[in-house]
Amino acid sequence: MTNFQVYKKTLSFSLLMFAVDILALIVFAGLCVGGFFLGLAVGEAMGAVIGLIIGLILGIVATVLVNIFLTNRIKAAQISMMVKGVTSGELPERTFKAGFESIHGRFGKITVFFFITNAIKDIFRQMGRTLNALGNAIGGSTGSTITSVIDSIVQTLIAYLCDCCLGWVLYREDINPFKAGCEGAVIFFKHGKTLLRNAGRIFGMGVLSFLVIGGAFFGIFALIFFNLPGTFASLAQAVTEIMGEDTPAFVSDGTLFTLMVALIGGIIMWSILHSVLIRPFILTGVLRNYMAAGLKDVPVESDFKELDKYPGFAKLRNKAE
Repeated sequence: MTNFQVYKKTLSFSLLMFAVDILALIVFAGLCVGGFFLGLAVGEAMGAVIGLIIGLILGIVATVLVNIFLTNRIKAAQISMMVKGVTSGELPERTFKAGFESIHGRFGKITVFFFITNAIKDIFRQMGRTLNALGNAIGGSTGSTITSVIDSIVQTLIAYLCDCCLGWVLYREDINPFKAGCEGAVIFFKHGKTLLRNAGRIFGMGVLSFLVIGGAFFGIFALIFFNLPGTFASLAQAVTEIMGEDTPAFVSDGTLFTLMVALIGGIIMWSILHSVLIRPFILTGVLRNYMAAGLKDVPVESDFKELDKYPGFAKLRNKAE
């Protein structure tokens, strides 16, 4: 199967994830707006800000719960089928059902899924801190810029690497999932070029989708919000009254504030659509190369010693024993 064929067969997972993400976004926005107007009715400017903060906190909690109990399970089922497609060259007719059946029982305990993911993130974050030291050594604004760029690149790669490692865990269903997680991390360190070959595709398609999707939704939101001037003017005024002279110009100015909110909305929509529709296609190609490298040279116990210096890897190894 080609990458596009695998992507097309697993698209149902992406669409379900999109529906869940939109629902979560509506709930998040509803809690924020509801908190703002409720606070405004109770305590005017100060009450509006307090209500917005409370709504924001509740929105974050709701989003995290959705992510834990729905989004990550859909994602695991999708990656499982992607791995099957790129390794075996075929997928079941009822791919959607097979995907959830493949993770039933193995990821029944959500702590296992998160422990492996977070441990893998810790390993690569430590690598990122080492690279960031280069920017810190230069110092000044140039050093800060270099550090920010490195951090952004590392965080993007971490996300793909975690998915690849989890793909390996799902593939190695015959062994302890924590040991499989150790193997997944080793594969990257032994075959780093496997992912680097895809770096151009990862960042190139990411930038293109940001300009097209993010730009389109920024324009849509700007048109909508400028037809609701009272809402953002009230919020801008409330924040200005609290911050006083320290209020940034883009907050106190109603027009700039509206544009800023529209920009944030565009970025959120890009993040959702990119992760749901564009990123899976990129991931299919990355997974193909990653799995091919791992199957060609399956890690052994002696390979684990080289990564024991990373706390996240040590945690995984302890769980595997």
